[in-house]
Amino acid sequence: MALSNKTKAVLLGPLNKNNPIIVQVLGICSALAVTSKLEPALVMAIAVTIVTAFSNVIISMLRNTIPNRIRIIVQLVVVATLVTLVSEVLKAFAYDVNKQLSVFVGLIVTNCILMGRLEAFALGNGPWPSFLDGIGNGLGYGWILVVIGFVRELLGSGTLLGYPIIPKSFYEAGYQNNGLMMLAPMALLLIGVIIWIHRSQNKELQETA
Repeated sequence: MALSNKTKAVLLGPLNKNNPIIVQVLGICSALAVTSKLEPALVMAIAVTIVTAFSNVIISMLRNTIPNRIRIIVQLVVVATLVTLVSEVLKAFAYDVNKQLSVFVGLIVTNCILMGRLEAFALGNGPWPSFLDGIGNGLGYGWILVVIGFVRELLGSGTLLGYPIIPKSFYEAGYQNNGLMMLAPMALLLIGVIIWIHRSQNKELQETA
């Protein structure tokens, strides 16, 4: 199916110039909490993408039947149901990762990105654009988590997805893993570096005095 320019903007915009983390500054808490290792960062990225996409679709399909005064309650019910399903799937097929993610899977319900897209997009657009918007924002959120998880695990543990990457000879020569990378403040610092690089490449996003 060919995508129009408007539809492409909906899907691809969140990957770069409208990224939910480094432009809109949403979903920061989980970016700090689940990125000490690459695997939980990747799983969280996939989980948020799935929940955002399908909650967008469901709310879009129901948008003309939801009374305005209870729309937030309906949105929370939809998101909570999807998050519960994702949580149960993780417990069944990736229990160790689910334990690493701890309460943060359940806290997807309160993720600002989800509620923001439901309010800003799904309530005013059809199911297909809403689905693409959910996928785009989920992937935009996800690639930031994956990059941070990659750097933190590699420099902090010398591994990726649990597999040793840095050669043993490096350690014998005196190399040591950077334990600071396992601390949440380093995730915040890495987000700052990504924002700096991103703004330097997108001049229109820079604030003027």
